[in-house]
Amino acid sequence: MQVGFYFDQTRCTGCSACRVACKDWNDIPAGPESWMRVLYQEKGAYPDVFVSYMIAPCFQCAQPVCADACPVDAISKRQADGIVLVDSDACVGNVECDVKCLKACPYDAPQFGPEPGVKMRKCNFCVDRVEQGKLPDCIEACPVRALDAGPVDELEAKYGAGGEAEGFKYSQRTRPAVVLKAKRPMGEV
Repeated sequence: MQVGFYFDQTRCTGCSACRVACKDWNDIPAGPESWMRVLYQEKGAYPDVFVSYMIAPCFQCAQPVCADACPVDAISKRQADGIVLVDSDACVGNVECDVKCLKACPYDAPQFGPEPGVKMRKCNFCVDRVEQGKLPDCIEACPVRALDAGPVDELEAKYGAGGEAEGFKYSQRTRPAVVLKAKRPMGEV
């Protein structure tokens, strides 16, 4: 089984409730480290402007290249559900390894605080909540219900098998566990 995210780009308003809930649940201090990011895209010129948002957590890839890049094997993928976890105690930090995991990830999911020597952390799919039968905190925080999570095959059965969206490029190499409903500019099908 592989768990993943569903994101409905047509519903997202960019409110960042998911980002704030993630920082709060995981006790991430104020600053640049953010396990759930909300990316903003704008195209066109007045009066034909197109705006979209895209979530950017760790997509719990089927082939996590961050794990392959880690020089100390601090990143692993759980066989039971496909959640990609980091052993921060094993991580050697952002200076000693030169953030190889971040450089390998096409989605910039590995996160480091600003101070030298800080260890990598990232979205862990709220594994503590999942083990209690709950959804990741970001899902429950979304006021417009643009997010969902669960086994990818169940998400695809419920929402369809979309893998493309504005601001997102599906990587065949990593195979991110995400199902997307894309927002399209006016006139595009």
